Amino acid sequence: MTKPLVAITGASSGIGAAAARLLSSEGHPLLLLARRLELLEELGLPDTLCRKVDVTDRAAVEAAVRDGEQRFGPVDGLVNNAGAMLLGRIADQPVEEWERMIDLNVKGLLYATRAVLPGMIARGRGTIVNVSSVAGRKTFPNHVAYVGTKFAVHAMSENLREEVASSGVRVVTIAPGAVETELLSHTSDERIKSDYEAWKKSAGGALDPRAVAEAIAYAYRQPPNVTVREIVLASTGQEA
Repeated sequence: MTKPLVAITGASSGIGAAAARLLSSEGHPLLLLARRLELLEELGLPDTLCRKVDVTDRAAVEAAVRDGEQRFGPVDGLVNNAGAMLLGRIADQPVEEWERMIDLNVKGLLYATRAVLPGMIARGRGTIVNVSSVAGRKTFPNHVAYVGTKFAVHAMSENLREEVASSGVRVVTIAPGAVETELLSHTSDERIKSDYEAWKKSAGGALDPRAVAEAIAYAYRQPPNVTVREIVLASTGQEA
């Protein structure tokens, strides 16, 4: 392989799938993780290992990373993209939805990071890209639990960047506004979903996942001594 291995979580659709297509087109072998293995395989990308993994399962994440490294060499880039956006009012939102977001958006990110970070530190290079959200920088109606997890992603990313900077490892936060993905479909409150769709329409539509993938690739392409610490992007019409 002329280019190093990149691992992407939540790679079966949306931002993860777009990033996989783009990085594959640039010659990177890939380790793709998601719960829907059939969608990973349908991408049909060369030099790609697909694994059915829920990132809340730490042992499964570790095993998949070891398999990918055995086949393609060390993970040089990790895109922590797996996540859930379950909008709701704290007074009546099912508590299970809070727990799912905390497990996936926070603990899943930590598990994947832990699986690759010791090797990166030992080699003195590597890049971890954490896909957060504009909701990791400001609040929105009906977003309390989700915003909490994304503020956590921003805080953990910056703290980790400080922790590993002297080791030659880069940490990047990508903070998109509304993106056309499956995330909203998992919200159980139909009124909130309808209001969110109307808000997107009033802003002229949401970002294409490919725009976020380009931001991820831009940060990763920088020379090893350059860290793009954070990229915030949204559709031009999105005011908030």
